Amino acid sequence: MPAHNQALQLDYHCTCSAAGKETNEDAAGALVPDSTYLQNYKGAAFVVADGVSNAEAGQQASETALNSFLTDYFKTPDTWSVKQSAEQVLSTINLRLFRHSHAYSSENKGHLCTFSAVVIKSHTAHLFHVGDSRIYHWRNQQLEQRTTDHTAYLSKGRTFLARALGMDGNLTLDYQSMQLEVGDKLLISSDGLHDFVDPAKINQVLSDAGSCQVAVAELKQLALANGCDDNISIILLQINQLPNQDIDDFHHRLTKLPFPPAFTPGMKVDGLEVIKELFASSRSQMYLVKDIATGQLAAMKTPSPNYEDDSSYIERFIREEWIGSRIDNPYVVKVIRQSRPRSFLYYLMEFVEGQNMEDWLSEQWQQNGQPIKPARALNILNQVAQGIQAFHDNEAIHQDLKPGNIIIQKDAESGEERAVIVDFGSVFVAGVAEIFIPIDHDSVLGTALYSDPLYLTGKNSAIQGDLYSLATIAYELFTGALPYGDKIEDCKVPSDYDKLRYISATRVNPAIPVWLDRALKKGTNFDLQQRYTTVADFMRDIRQPNPEFLKEEVKQSTKNSSLLFWQLLSGFWFITLLLVIYLFVLNRG
Repeated sequence: MPAHNQALQLDYHCTCSAAGKETNEDAAGALVPDSTYLQNYKGAAFVVADGVSNAEAGQQASETALNSFLTDYFKTPDTWSVKQSAEQVLSTINLRLFRHSHAYSSENKGHLCTFSAVVIKSHTAHLFHVGDSRIYHWRNQQLEQRTTDHTAYLSKGRTFLARALGMDGNLTLDYQSMQLEVGDKLLISSDGLHDFVDPAKINQVLSDAGSCQVAVAELKQLALANGCDDNISIILLQINQLPNQDIDDFHHRLTKLPFPPAFTPGMKVDGLEVIKELFASSRSQMYLVKDIATGQLAAMKTPSPNYEDDSSYIERFIREEWIGSRIDNPYVVKVIRQSRPRSFLYYLMEFVEGQNMEDWLSEQWQQNGQPIKPARALNILNQVAQGIQAFHDNEAIHQDLKPGNIIIQKDAESGEERAVIVDFGSVFVAGVAEIFIPIDHDSVLGTALYSDPLYLTGKNSAIQGDLYSLATIAYELFTGALPYGDKIEDCKVPSDYDKLRYISATRVNPAIPVWLDRALKKGTNFDLQQRYTTVADFMRDIRQPNPEFLKEEVKQSTKNSSLLFWQLLSGFWFITLLLVIYLFVLNRG
């Protein structure tokens, strides 16, 4: 094979079995991409996760960690390093497990697992580790344990796990990298192997076995013969050929991609032809492009040259692609994974043809002179809710949900409408190593009408912030107006918001029932203690009457009836008094 075409070649084998236990709480797997492009820029990944038995949900934790890592790692931007990609993905997984553990705390169900992974990219092995599973390196008949067990000793024979995925909201992860040579072997194992087979025996098997499959089988049998009463997970990989080292230099150049120039129709770049400009602002541009080879249409988003020297802006732009690639939902625009190297900094999304909701709502009002029909509004709202829930399921907060970021598509044949969220520019990802950055009020261009005031004043209201935006959009769908009127756009500081009052939806649209108005009011409440905490709860109360709201309505009606009764009674006695006075005066006369 010519040197300039030399690629990574591996031999590997994996086993994961219940072995000495009734159930298997381990998870082990590997992903070696078929795509040369992915191999070059993301590498090959190998993972062992061991569910913590006494946590009760260890099996779910290990499977979640394995599947999420092998899926999400390969969706990270090509411009991210292996370390950055893996750490951000693992931080997100850790927070997801931690939240599951917290949710089940009353049942003592902890979603905890150990995690050890090896990512092979170019000539380098990247090692990630937390817990007491292990990674060994074998070279020239010598075995070396590369990881440290995260265990604490109470007394002789008594230890406990000090670190694991899902144990704490902030992940403390061990990372190291090492240069590889042809013939190197890397072994990843759960404690079902290394607690029952000593390193000398492991070294002997790796030195004598002819293939990874044979070695793994021998190691498993040794553990069982030595009385293993635990699950056994083993991954063994051997380096048969390494790629050219200049791939790292090329990756370095990729992270320094130049900003693209302003494109005009007919220009060609990286196998794509520019058809037309779709959108342009001070922060980014969007173009309709066509893949010259396949004819596929796509939307190309490019960064604004105004931020060419702004490293934070560049990092957030790159992160948008990663966020979009992790979300697979029919109501969220899909990011297209590219198979060709890029000459400039940009990314591709599916082309969603339609009308943005802002224009769509305005057009509906002009045509009908009234808000759209409730069933139609509810259908659109339900789709937007499913889309925003997909963000939350991936530990991401949208932060800038508004009609301008939603496209309404209409099927030409069936007439069915589909709402698609098309922007990731302000998304905040929980669990990654970043500081919450509030939306800049001066540059939101109308966002203040829909964004949670807490965002705009520098506070992170997380999921509840997206709920505020969703409820505001719901209010507009049902009434054609906004819950606090247009004056909210002029608010700058918290005291400005204190002067605003919720405008009852029933006052704007008398057809709206009181229970629906109560749901909209709760969804747009400035007080987080009074606002919904989940999309599901809000949508449930939008679809059907909440008994609590009906009780409030009855209570208010009773109060009003009682007041009316006393008013009538007082009026009766007043008229009686006047009559008595009149008769008294008449008799005196």
